Amino acid sequence: MPARLLLDMVKPDPLAEDSLNAAIYADLRQRLVTGRMAPGHELSTRGLAAELGVSQTPVRDALSRLAADGAVAIRTKRRIVVPLMTQERFDDLLHCRLLLEPEAAERALEHIDARRIASLREIDSALDRAIATRDADSYMRNNHAFHFTLYRAQPGATLTQLIETLWLQFGPFMRLVYDRLDAAHLNDQHQAALAAIAARDAKALRTAIAADIGDGMGLIRRAGLAAEGFSAAT
Repeated sequence: MPARLLLDMVKPDPLAEDSLNAAIYADLRQRLVTGRMAPGHELSTRGLAAELGVSQTPVRDALSRLAADGAVAIRTKRRIVVPLMTQERFDDLLHCRLLLEPEAAERALEHIDARRIASLREIDSALDRAIATRDADSYMRNNHAFHFTLYRAQPGATLTQLIETLWLQFGPFMRLVYDRLDAAHLNDQHQAALAAIAARDAKALRTAIAADIGDGMGLIRRAGLAAEGFSAAT
């Protein structure tokens, strides 16, 4: 799908002052959380503007917002990079995910209706197919969709936004590592989460989400220490 068409399909935040800036920001966020931009990847404002068919100004604005989110680092006016992972940063992201995501899942529980459960099950089936076919793009996209379909059911927008910021920071590294993993080692804790939702068991849902985070980040830790996107420097 052409990037210009993809950008046109992005639904910008209606509260944003400039819908074009919001659309570009949303597009770049999606690339980061699904790992389409690898750690160490250098971003060209001019290149992105040409790809998206816009001027450089809204691209610069979007990259500035992403820098504030910790998702990219602006080294100089012309040098913007996706940061490498460090041990300290990894441990901090893991700690914050374990604090926030089980809480968001529990808060969402009472707001999850039959339609959302059906959507979660459909996404999980797509995840299973992605694992079976070793489709990393589909895995990253659907894993993100599962978690945020769940979290966005809870009414607290701030909590979801905080979690999205964490995903922006570890998404690029997650993809880099998942490309190196044996699919058989990707545990699926989502079935346990779905069972907990069906039973309206908040404690079990918290446990399932924490286990999912622990399994995934544990694999990343073990596989990623030697990966090119990991830096020993803190």
